[in-house]
Amino acid sequence: MSILKGVKILEIEGLGPGPFCGMLLADMGADVITLVRPGSSNNVEGNITRRGKNVVGADLKSAEGRDLCLSLVAKADGLIEGMRPGVMERLGLGPDVCMSANPTLAYGRLTGWGQMGPLAQSAGHDINYIALSGALWYAGHKDEAPFAPPTLIGDIAGGSLYLALGLLGTIMQARATGKGDIIDAAIVDGSAHMMNLVLTARAAGLMQETRGSSVLDGSHWYDSYKCKDGKYITLGSLEPQFYALLLQLLKLDSDALFQDQYAVDKWPAQKTTLAAVIAKKTQSEWMDILEGSDACFAPVLAPSEAAEHPHIKAREIYSTETVLQAAPAPRFAHHPSAKPRDAQLISSDEALKLWS
Repeated sequence: MSILKGVKILEIEGLGPGPFCGMLLADMGADVITLVRPGSSNNVEGNITRRGKNVVGADLKSAEGRDLCLSLVAKADGLIEGMRPGVMERLGLGPDVCMSANPTLAYGRLTGWGQMGPLAQSAGHDINYIALSGALWYAGHKDEAPFAPPTLIGDIAGGSLYLALGLLGTIMQARATGKGDIIDAAIVDGSAHMMNLVLTARAAGLMQETRGSSVLDGSHWYDSYKCKDGKYITLGSLEPQFYALLLQLLKLDSDALFQDQYAVDKWPAQKTTLAAVIAKKTQSEWMDILEGSDACFAPVLAPSEAAEHPHIKAREIYSTETVLQAAPAPRFAHHPSAKPRDAQLISSDEALKLWS
């Protein structure tokens, strides 16, 4: 039995982080019904964020679509919507209406800027939200434009995961008290909250606000390097014992330049020299030397390459049966997640019967 078996989630399908949150909950066994705009409901194969869900076409601007939504709301544990603030209210499906139909509902609202504030009605995307929150600041080298992995920091980590946590927390509270809540999951909030670990390092003097001058964004032992074949590797030898092992494996342990790990003034010269060393061998050669050691190493792999790596294959992290996609996470020892299935197209009558 999956960990969320019996939990009913109604998703008003939007873009990106909302559907991802629904997929995450479906992966863990939640029963997710997704309402989509008429005409878009036939795209289920290969749409990874729809996997495990039951998809129903519904025009929420019509009385029929609104009635269907409210009928499902009355039986749902949680709702996911990612509209601009005020849109659901204009559709007659705002929190007041829905929670009148179901006082225990966890009403999850996922936006970039949040439900209130000067930017609440402005358009934006992942890169904008994490820029404003401070989360993008360290994502780059000195004197270079910062750039983070697309969608991961803001949409998924700062948005989808915080919404999922808010929904599950509210569902737990509702089951104990009989009272639901409204979750304002703003990507700008979540991505700022994730900065607290970095801000802890900042408070300790380990991270400066001058990009490229701190332990995690300026040191030679915490960076990506280009190999002889044009591919890249990463090093993260933060602790002294791991750094010492790195130098030993690179045959740099007797080089005077590298003896002081935390000499910030030497980092540029150390990085230049280390880059030249890394450039002498291919990625595969460095994997033979460093992988599996405590030097804190990993190659930079494309998703298709990652799927073929022995560690990834051993854990069955990726599947290539249809399209390349990652398996459900996290894992539970006694409540394993079922193998994800493609989305199922169902009618409104079937949806109502499913939750009868």
